[in-house]
Amino acid sequence: MSKAKILVIDDDANVLDLTKYYLGKQNYETMTAQSGEEGLNLLAENQFDVALTDLRLPDIDGISLVSRFKESSPETEIIVITGYGSVANAVEATKAGAFFFVEKPVNYDELSILIGKALERREQTTEIRQLRRKLSDPSSYYNIIGSSKAMQNIYEMIESVASSDANVLIIGESGTGKELVANAVHYKSLRSSKPFVKINCAALPKELIESELFGHTRGAFTGAAKDKLGLIGQANGGSLLMDEIGEMPLELQPKLLRVLQERVYIPLGSDKPQEVNFRLICATNLNPLEAIRDGMLREDLYYRINTIEIQVPPLRKREEDVEHLAEYFLRVFAEKYNKPVRAISQGAYEKLLAHSWPGNVRELQNVMERAVLLTREETIEAHALPLTKNVPKQSVDQPSRTEALSPPPPSSNIPHRTPNGDLDFEELCHLLVSKLPPPGTEGDALNIFERLEGSIVQAALQRTRGNKQAAANLLGLYRPRLYSIIKKYNLADVAGA
Repeated sequence: MSKAKILVIDDDANVLDLTKYYLGKQNYETMTAQSGEEGLNLLAENQFDVALTDLRLPDIDGISLVSRFKESSPETEIIVITGYGSVANAVEATKAGAFFFVEKPVNYDELSILIGKALERREQTTEIRQLRRKLSDPSSYYNIIGSSKAMQNIYEMIESVASSDANVLIIGESGTGKELVANAVHYKSLRSSKPFVKINCAALPKELIESELFGHTRGAFTGAAKDKLGLIGQANGGSLLMDEIGEMPLELQPKLLRVLQERVYIPLGSDKPQEVNFRLICATNLNPLEAIRDGMLREDLYYRINTIEIQVPPLRKREEDVEHLAEYFLRVFAEKYNKPVRAISQGAYEKLLAHSWPGNVRELQNVMERAVLLTREETIEAHALPLTKNVPKQSVDQPSRTEALSPPPPSSNIPHRTPNGDLDFEELCHLLVSKLPPPGTEGDALNIFERLEGSIVQAALQRTRGNKQAAANLLGLYRPRLYSIIKKYNLADVAGA
């Protein structure tokens, strides 16, 4: 590994000599400058990992120097040194981009630890840049695997919103990869080098969530032996992921709403508001509107956290990603368990594609892990896939709590007959296609599937007299899917809204 390269700027020649000597003993390559301009010239000709600079220089104000350094070399971490006990100025320097500050006389053992931490942060920044390069691979984006149109739309949305501070709500079934989407939002954002703190609202006992979230002071409750910084405080400057936000106790939701509105919070046992600056990312596997109706989620909080909504589709809705995911997990587990498995047979692919994946990507991950462990040859065969009896894809979309009160969608096992038994679905399709004009005779090709989609939903709405819930049940659709079709084809009048 090459030596880390450090630039030291100070107008005191004795300090420069002593610091260079000490850093040389620590195996760092060191260059020195006695003025800000000299330091900037060296920076223009060299790539430094860390720069140490005095706040008081004869030609340039230290804070201005920090800003110019970060403009010229954003990846260089800066540690400022002050001999005047001016913590306020040092804090201003950190706001300008410095990593941290130390006071003279310098304790070189402490300085060594601080330089090590600065180098760690620089390495993390490099890793983040490498993650961003994954954009060139359409099947992988910040460790999210998928090249389907649905996933490409999610990638584009992340690209559009990540650099803002808008709150993001990620909705999707369990196992679809909501946390990976949250990771991408954070690491693509301007806060990527700052903390990314996560809390699962469903995993913590109700009585602990407030303390974990807001922190507490010593003696705030039995067992509070010392002050504790809560997760909101830990996320200051970065991002906070609240997973399963629909499981957050209702009585705490107004407090979270206040934090989002006023950017202050009060730890348990304290009466002193603490300022905080973070980006909120929430995730849930619940339908938020149903959670509001059922009294699990405050409506005002929902609208505050849902500035940007990202819907993560279930795996059965993006079958073309099954192959990418299977091959990815094959490589991961073959390497992890040092197995010679290199390929998936055609029969195994067919079995994977025929499965409905009620457990989504997490289920596929478990299936591939077990298959790699059970396979002794280089190819995974169908019999090595531990899939349970498959659920027909047409009936795998489970109804919501509201939909469960209505008659279930037609089962794929029921013969496809109209109520009077005149024509089944196959005969209807033959009749429809027979009425189409010959290809190429009337200009642009007719997109029959789009025409059918709108016409079928329109017919369902007419049959149910505009009752969207009943129309969704009739067609076996999730309500959000039905609503998107209504909007797409301007069927609001038919739907009665």
